[in-house]
Amino acid sequence: MSSASEVTQGGIAPVSATRLTGIAAAPRQRTGVWQRFRKHRIAMVGMVILAILAILAIGAPVFAHTDPYRTNLGLIRKPPTAAHWLGGDSSGRDVFARLLYAGRVSLSVGLVAVGIYTFIGLLLGSLAGYYGGWVDSVIMRFADIVLSFPSLIIIITVVSILGPSIYNVMLVIGLLGWPSMARILRGLFLTLRERDFILASRTVGAPNSRIIFKHLLPNALAPIIVAATFGIAQAILLEAGLSFLGLGVQPPTASWGNMLTGAQSLTVLESMPWLWIPPGIMIALAVLSINFIGDGLRDALDPYLLR
Repeated sequence: MSSASEVTQGGIAPVSATRLTGIAAAPRQRTGVWQRFRKHRIAMVGMVILAILAILAIGAPVFAHTDPYRTNLGLIRKPPTAAHWLGGDSSGRDVFARLLYAGRVSLSVGLVAVGIYTFIGLLLGSLAGYYGGWVDSVIMRFADIVLSFPSLIIIITVVSILGPSIYNVMLVIGLLGWPSMARILRGLFLTLRERDFILASRTVGAPNSRIIFKHLLPNALAPIIVAATFGIAQAILLEAGLSFLGLGVQPPTASWGNMLTGAQSLTVLESMPWLWIPPGIMIALAVLSINFIGDGLRDALDPYLLR
């Protein structure tokens, strides 16, 4: 009786809204999410691997015993030694040091690019799903136009026009990746806006901005978080592909993608594996670990398990 009177006399409270939708917001439910994620062994393995990669990238000045940009004529294409664990590249630079510093660039591209298109997708998807009508039609038709073109071809063309650089790669991936995020959020909003707690909020005169940001968006974040997690892995692969083609991060700045450029030579592939196997392994580990984490989040944040 007391909780019912709070709802009828005081309007819609955040806890009541969350209880109606069945999405985790209470401390007990958040604890349940973490417990389910922790029981997902593959996701925990992915989290450990990603944490190690992040620590190595952030602590590159500590772990790398030499300057990644300094050239040494005596180190040109030299195999691994005790002093240089992964040998030297074609310019006489230490491969191990460049591998650690490259992690900063590759992981940053994934995070920044996904951050850009997640923000755009949240904004446009919220508007389309909440207001509907001509607003929904305009935004979704624009999203269909963006999705109708091959994304890799568009990215290569735009980067070729703007010029290859890390910032252009982040910007282009961010500006072209938002339609899928917007469509996910639009579908969730179309379902949630007809729920009782949204109708009650409108009845008591809550402004649209409050309904969107205080009630709808928090209850739609779970699929967005999962989609963003998988998007980081895709952005890392895109950056690696562009850098391998010479359209991404430009030397002497190191990224895992442009470190693979030497693998275009048959001689390097056959007799100098230390030039291309380490960056390939790092890309594979980063993408797999992020995908494992995404799988764990998808299972832990399943709304049917939270009820």
